[in-house]
Amino acid sequence: MTGTDAHRAIEAVWRIEAARLIAGLAGMVRDVGLAEELAQDALVAALEQWPESGVPRNPGAWLMTVSKRRAVDLLRRKETYQRKLAEVGRDLAQGADTEPAEAQEIEDDLLRLVFTACHPVLPQEARVAMALRVLGGLTTGEIARAFLVPEPTVAQRIVRAKRTLAERGIPFEVPQGPELAERLAAVLEVIYLVFNEGYSATAGDDWMRPALCEDALRLGRVLAGLMPKEPEVHGLVALMEIQQSRAAARVGPDGEPVLLLEQNRSRWDRLLIGRGLAALGRAEEPGGPRGPYTLQAAIAACHARALTPEETDWERIATLYGELAGIVPTPVVELNRAVALSMARGPAAGLELVDRIAGEPSLRAYHLLPSVRGDLLARLGRRAEARGEFERAASLTRNERERTLLLARAAECA
Repeated sequence: MTGTDAHRAIEAVWRIEAARLIAGLAGMVRDVGLAEELAQDALVAALEQWPESGVPRNPGAWLMTVSKRRAVDLLRRKETYQRKLAEVGRDLAQGADTEPAEAQEIEDDLLRLVFTACHPVLPQEARVAMALRVLGGLTTGEIARAFLVPEPTVAQRIVRAKRTLAERGIPFEVPQGPELAERLAAVLEVIYLVFNEGYSATAGDDWMRPALCEDALRLGRVLAGLMPKEPEVHGLVALMEIQQSRAAARVGPDGEPVLLLEQNRSRWDRLLIGRGLAALGRAEEPGGPRGPYTLQAAIAACHARALTPEETDWERIATLYGELAGIVPTPVVELNRAVALSMARGPAAGLELVDRIAGEPSLRAYHLLPSVRGDLLARLGRRAEARGEFERAASLTRNERERTLLLARAAECA
């Protein structure tokens, strides 16, 4: 095996195993930051040894064994050495090519890591960075490029997050009772934010960042496997699967955005749609009130089931947005409901609702408000007004692809 082949294999293994590795170590040392350092030490050892010795038969177990040995060396210098050594001794005796722990034990540690990395005590941007770092296996450079912020900024966020978790004594555990709902909401929000940034990049030269979508989907699928009885976990997975199914059709040959009604639906991924609809069925199975992610997934499913734009059940979509507004009463939800109403009952009905919420402070710098208003005005034949709205939307967006699209729509109204 060449050094290049070994490095590629190590990178692939790290992406797959990093979260489980850090989770297992955090279960030992009770410190996410220290667990990541130990995991990185094992990665360095792999980079040094695998190009010469070859990739082990069970690379994940090799990394876990090496990192646990280093953890034992560290614990040897602490008062708790004897107790901790007894916990991990049997793992080390099994050798590098065997599974270092029972599958359920690994899953339990991973679930604890998810809830620790996404703890509400951390600011939202720190939670996202931590999740991508310790759960997604991304480097600080990759996270910085994904969110268009300087690499030192991301590094500082992660360092501060680890320090906060340590200083606050945040327990490495899955909360119980009422606290579980609050913490689960924070976990789902982080995954949702990561996916959305990949699906519709807020800034930069690219309309989408597929790698972020893939990382969010992987995290969601892992969480669904760990918490199979939580409907909203399946709801979020359903939403992401169905949205991701359109990825190939959302971007044109030159990277330009392709809007939903103009997409070639034969390019939608039917496998992902099937997975999404199955996850939606699991989310709705309990039969109780649907949560926000399940409702958004149900809306996405309406589009996925329509083989042509004309077959879309816009009236049902408007109803679902009304139900969503009852749970998440935000102007953005109302703006989406206005779009659905305009498709179901005509642009005048949509414009009436848009004008009712246009004064909301939270929408003042939101580029999609004038974008939607411009579309409705254009459909009503009020082209001069529509042009002004598209130009205002273009001035507000930070995404270059979106700005180009909006300016082109403004020019069409001239």
